Amino acid sequence: MSRRWKPVVFLGALVVSNTVMAVELSHTQVQDTRQDSSQKSTNVLSATDLVHARLWGLTETEWRRYKQLMQGIRGSISPATISPIEVLGIHARDDAERQRYAEVWARAMYEDAGRILAFQHAYDAATKRLYPNVSLIDISRLPGKTEVNNAFQSGDRLLFFTRPDCPACDMLLNKLLKRIDEVSGIDIYLTDVDKGDDRAVRDWASNHQIDPDWVRSRRITLNHDGGALDELTQGQGDVPSVLRRRGEDISRLLVSEL
Repeated sequence: MSRRWKPVVFLGALVVSNTVMAVELSHTQVQDTRQDSSQKSTNVLSATDLVHARLWGLTETEWRRYKQLMQGIRGSISPATISPIEVLGIHARDDAERQRYAEVWARAMYEDAGRILAFQHAYDAATKRLYPNVSLIDISRLPGKTEVNNAFQSGDRLLFFTRPDCPACDMLLNKLLKRIDEVSGIDIYLTDVDKGDDRAVRDWASNHQIDPDWVRSRRITLNHDGGALDELTQGQGDVPSVLRRRGEDISRLLVSEL
């Protein structure tokens, strides 16, 4: 190569090198701009975000973390209806934080169960008041009726073990009361109530709208547990539990049988 071409070749290589560097730098700047934009969209809370944070009882910092987590794997694999409390709890950074969010979620679910049951009571009462002589469902036309009802006989007596402040117990109680005409009666045993505290038992019955006529006629009896559940189940029973007394035989019923 002649000497006069060497500067030209060097200059061309320099231009190409600078062009490649410029393209790489431009691509990096675009990526940084996108990341900055994404970061800003997460950090800046809208008026709607602030309202939702207050409704969930979360601070602005907690809501920002929730939004950041939803941009990752949590937002990809979880349903859109997952709550912010669940997201923060699942991704808790230590045991104390996990426990705190677990308690917040437990209280929220407990209170919601109470609201659902209260509405169910109101609905049942409204149905009886508005349509006292109308059956909304023709049970005789349901398939498999005889198979479903085999769990109860008219001479059976049910032993129901419950405790105050137990939404699951209340839901099971509602199912039993709707089938009280299929058995001779229901004996209700309250746990977690001081022995001899009859007032607590009466208050529980009133709060759960137990018909006083049923109590007077002994179709329903109200009792303190006093260890009866442990004795009848050899210590294997838990609350809520339903036992069926048929003659001298006592057997435990599954919820699916009720």
